[in-house]
Amino acid sequence: MDKSQDEQVHIPLVAAIVAVATIGGLLFGYDSGAVNGTQAGLQHAFNLDETGLGFTVGSLLIGCAAGAFLAGRLADAIGRKRVMMISAIIFLFGALIQGLTGDHTIFVIARFAGGMSVGAASVLSPAYISEVAPARMRGRMTSVQQVMIITGLTLAFVVNYFLAQAAGNSLGELAGRPAWRWMYLAQAVPAAIYLVALFFIPESPRYLVSKRREEEAHGVLARIFGGDAAMRKVAEIRASFSLDHRPRLSDVMAKGTILRPIVWAGLVLAVFQQFVGINVIFYYGETLWKLAGVSEEAALQRNIISGLVSIGACFVAIGLVDKIGRKPLLLIGSAGMVLTLGAMTWVFSNGDFDAAGNLVLTPSNGMIALVAANLYVIFFNASWGPVMWVMLGEMFPNQLRGSALAICGLAQWGANYAVVQSFPEMASGLGLGVTYAFYTICAFVSFFLVRMFIHETAGKELEQMEGWTAKD
Repeated sequence: MDKSQDEQVHIPLVAAIVAVATIGGLLFGYDSGAVNGTQAGLQHAFNLDETGLGFTVGSLLIGCAAGAFLAGRLADAIGRKRVMMISAIIFLFGALIQGLTGDHTIFVIARFAGGMSVGAASVLSPAYISEVAPARMRGRMTSVQQVMIITGLTLAFVVNYFLAQAAGNSLGELAGRPAWRWMYLAQAVPAAIYLVALFFIPESPRYLVSKRREEEAHGVLARIFGGDAAMRKVAEIRASFSLDHRPRLSDVMAKGTILRPIVWAGLVLAVFQQFVGINVIFYYGETLWKLAGVSEEAALQRNIISGLVSIGACFVAIGLVDKIGRKPLLLIGSAGMVLTLGAMTWVFSNGDFDAAGNLVLTPSNGMIALVAANLYVIFFNASWGPVMWVMLGEMFPNQLRGSALAICGLAQWGANYAVVQSFPEMASGLGLGVTYAFYTICAFVSFFLVRMFIHETAGKELEQMEGWTAKD
């Protein structure tokens, strides 16, 4: 889009649409953070061992994988907005059930259902924003998704901290109910806000064109870009879709390599964003710091610090993603994570153990671990955190965006589950040093995968995206 066209963009409308869409990211983050601090309550209420705790925490992520896969395909069938509304309703009821039920099976089912809604929102929010925002600011607008994810995480950390303080600890009671139960019930508030707000945003114009509802698409685009630009964009969007069939799952396939190269590139981003271990900090931050020898109160405080640092790092990404591009940020992030994860590996490998077998760090090594962990969080959230979502939302051609998001979303949440499920047993069985050595190696590998397989997408219209193959 040229400069004159950019000047016609209705920025307040785009900002309002983005603000509503990214509440889905806040739900994603809040749910991820809410479980951080409830592990003791889960173990006490349901008599769980380490494996049972990992499964109970990770059941959300199994649901996320299913929700991300189904949402990508369902969004092509009934629309982005409608699927996001369904996800908000499911999340609302899932939060209430998790906070109230005394049956472990029902709790896991509710957590799985809530995960489906989180998975759906995680892939559809950035895709929806990419399909609405102008190309020149698409990266910044989509990066707001990560800000909202971290804001949700931090909000959950703060709420959990004060609930635990008010009750004495996470097992103490407030109004006749354990504090950790209130940590789950609080998730219903942002879910209700999200559901109501979704009534006030339009459907994606790319989806409307795919359904031959071009008059409605023109109406949405005219509100954002003006009438003349809307007519041209409808024609461009129409030309980007196949003439002989509507979007379908087989569109992502390619002879000889199973999937199109662009989908393989998306899988690299989706999987390695998780294999660097970021959600160990987010899901198990309290447990991690307890293993490193600090109290529950200090562990919850460190969670809040990590959340605030993350938000600041996201704004760095917002400032740079449309200026220097997506690929440079990914490379910088990978390099920074190798150094910081390496430092944490060294510290955890050189700790001592008390009589109970718990890791004990010297004050100086404890400070090194804290600084390295926060620098790691900064590098992640200034690069891979937001940029992965930006690229998954924009890198695929219109014809296969929904199907490609289904596959990459499934892989992303599957990798997330694998990391979260494995951490308790890896940390207790192999030790934090070996566990963090694995995450360090993954960060190292991610640098070279980005160099080889990722193409720059900054500044391109969605209709210019290709499958990165000679038969595009």
